[in-house]
Amino acid sequence: MPDSAKPTLMVVDGHSLAYRAFFALPVENFTTKDHQHTNAIYGFLAMLINLIKAERPSHLAVAFDTSRTSFRTREYAEYKANRSETPAEFKGQIPLLQECLAAMNIPVLQQEDIEADDILATLATQGAADGFDVLVVSGDRDTIQLVTDDVTLLYPNVQGVSQLKRYDPAAVIEKYGLPPEQYPDIAALVGETSDNLPGVPKVGEKTAVKWLTQFGSLDELLTRADEIKGVVGGNLREHLDAVRRNRALNRLLTDVELPVTPADLEARAIDAQAVRDIFARLEFRTLLSRVFEAVGAEQPGGSEPSADAPTAPAPREITDAEFADWIDAATANHPDGIALTFSAALDRAGLATATEAVEIAWAGGAGASPALEGWLASASPKVMHDAKAQVKAIRRSGARVDGVVYDTLLAGWLLRPSFPDKSLADLVERYLGESLPVADPNQLVPETDGATPGQQAWYILRVADALREESPEPVRRVLADIEMPTLSALADMELAGVSVSHDRLSGFSAELGARAEALAAEAYGIIGREFNLGSPKQLQEVLFDELALPKTRKTKTGYSTDAAVLADLQESNPHPFLDLLLQHREATKMRQIIESLDVAIAADGRIHTTYVQTGSQTGRLSSTEPNLQNIPVRTDESRRIREAFQVGDGYEALLTADYSQIEMRIMAHLSEDPGLIEAFNSGEDLHRFVGARVFGVSPDDVTPAMRTKVKAMSYGLVYGLSAFGLSKQLRIEQSEAKELMTEYFARFGAVRDYLRGSVAQARIDGYTETIFGRRRPFPDLGSPNRVLRENAERAALNAPIQGSAADIMKIALFHIHDALREEGLRSRILMQIHDELVVEVAPGEWDAAARIVRERMGDAAHLSVPLDVQIGRGANWNEAAH
Repeated sequence: MPDSAKPTLMVVDGHSLAYRAFFALPVENFTTKDHQHTNAIYGFLAMLINLIKAERPSHLAVAFDTSRTSFRTREYAEYKANRSETPAEFKGQIPLLQECLAAMNIPVLQQEDIEADDILATLATQGAADGFDVLVVSGDRDTIQLVTDDVTLLYPNVQGVSQLKRYDPAAVIEKYGLPPEQYPDIAALVGETSDNLPGVPKVGEKTAVKWLTQFGSLDELLTRADEIKGVVGGNLREHLDAVRRNRALNRLLTDVELPVTPADLEARAIDAQAVRDIFARLEFRTLLSRVFEAVGAEQPGGSEPSADAPTAPAPREITDAEFADWIDAATANHPDGIALTFSAALDRAGLATATEAVEIAWAGGAGASPALEGWLASASPKVMHDAKAQVKAIRRSGARVDGVVYDTLLAGWLLRPSFPDKSLADLVERYLGESLPVADPNQLVPETDGATPGQQAWYILRVADALREESPEPVRRVLADIEMPTLSALADMELAGVSVSHDRLSGFSAELGARAEALAAEAYGIIGREFNLGSPKQLQEVLFDELALPKTRKTKTGYSTDAAVLADLQESNPHPFLDLLLQHREATKMRQIIESLDVAIAADGRIHTTYVQTGSQTGRLSSTEPNLQNIPVRTDESRRIREAFQVGDGYEALLTADYSQIEMRIMAHLSEDPGLIEAFNSGEDLHRFVGARVFGVSPDDVTPAMRTKVKAMSYGLVYGLSAFGLSKQLRIEQSEAKELMTEYFARFGAVRDYLRGSVAQARIDGYTETIFGRRRPFPDLGSPNRVLRENAERAALNAPIQGSAADIMKIALFHIHDALREEGLRSRILMQIHDELVVEVAPGEWDAAARIVRERMGDAAHLSVPLDVQIGRGANWNEAAH
């Protein structure tokens, strides 16, 4: 620790640590309502606040690079040339971080032509000479050379910035075996990958330290290089100039002319209102109080959380006998709904109005709490957070919950589909600017009590009011008319589950295991030895060194060995080993899918997946525990897996149903293209019809190859496919792909106009909208960053179409679910996978169930073209395919 009698100067490498923070914190969890990414800013400031609290520096500054070029790049053009392009989400965060530092009155230093490390080195050298204890905070190893008895380096232990290791001279010697001033000599010999400075081949850290210890210095080593024997000695002599260059480049400047001296960097009081303003823009509510605490300042009036923020009422305990009177009075005053939540143990219910919170014990079984359970099963409006899990738990106990009209989790997701707030605490912080009391789960005796169920219900009600106020009318309609009815249907589906044969799955898994072993043995025979087929590093050695195959895309760890890249390599440079490797990967992948399904079979012989409504930005459902949507489609292996999904006891058949070409039908409706509309209304095969127009032949003369090209084109347009992408997908020349696109748009010009117009309108509005009003924001459409902008344009092309398809499927889902119940049928929906529904049909109910499915799917939306529904029947999922 610094000498308390001396002032402490702390100098921080801003770019280095902000970049580490960016990769340490998930970017999707840190974004403002305006979709500004903030993870690097948050992580850096959290680290800085902790440092200020722990170290209490009397003087402080943060240094930044100005660009990637400096005097070093002039001396060696390849310096840092290997660094990948800065992530688009990181760009723009540094100026905002500097705004935060300015509001905190922390000096920001940067200078053209030099790097932040040189500023740190200069200030550290001056500070030590002026009698300061100096703390250098950096993630760049070059700063190790600055460590002295008066200069300590705080260096991140891992990729993030939450833990910093303290390096004094003894710690450096312990780690590297040499004093700090000789660390650059080690780096000169070994090289520095991050700076694109290659070292001496086959010389690692241990060899470098041995040589430097033997010869005393790098200069002496280089002078007597002819004394080093063996291959490494020869390598050293061949790379003397590179070593000298490395040492010149990694030497930090200690004499940069700066506009300030260490004495000028005395810590100053923060500008409290400026901090509040910038933190409010960045939505750093909890971080705000930590800043004021760290610097010992008082928060200005109205700080977040504010001193006058409403206090959660102490919940009043009521009995089941008192419940009826309480709920009647509460409902009369709150027609939009009473907030409801249950304890984790499901032994108490919390309810709340705007002014009161109550709690009632619940015995957890039908008939145990008559008044409460009567209200739960009624249509009386209820407001909940993440309702589906609780609804399932209550239904599983024998009671039932109906009348849930608002779910704050779903409402928050609809407002921010790219970055949903997952917890009630997130929503309380974002929309109320307050902190939900949460007990620390890691403490046996928590210092802070968490909110009780009644208090949680009170927060839920207030969050719901804030979300209603912020939600546009179309978004409110999507929640009420689509998402809430879907929630109830999904709860019943998850409870029902689907019958799956363990014997079929385990038998197929064993086959795949044997197949994978045989493929591996054959692959080892080609190479002449065994190795780990799942190790990218070992695969790189085999593919690119031993087999000398063309190198693939460069990655941080060498060259890519992912499946798509290797499939392309196999096509361009066929090799028996590659073929076996790809087959082995496929068998292994399928076996993993099967095993994930097998272990998920519950005691009732059924798999009860969880459908996640908030799992995508478009509105599509995702599936987890297990994921039923990752089962491949239309392969022999996938058919074997689907055969294991069987009709359950007491039922006679599985019914499968899906829409034919739903996205293209939505495209026809939205674009109002007369050619596409005619194709669907005529009943002609769509791709044959379009192919005839594009190629100028009769439908009968459209060849399979023509149809394939047109089909790829039609679906590719929905996803913003370029001529380059089309040429790669169809494996044709780019010029042919461009000509195909030209011919397509010449015949279906309204499609082109719609796609262009939808992106242009989204650029104006800032969002796209489905047929039903679901919105997806696209702030990056106006981004000056080309990569971000073009990604947003491609996504904006597809969002209204894919989102409308998701809406239609959800509407069909809950309409079928409700109709089956209304007609008193036992048949029930089991699964919704992609665009397919699977229904378990009770004996004697096939005709009624098929009629309901066909009618409800057919009238889920009224488009300018018909919705074509295909239905299949079978004893298992594969047999029911159509």
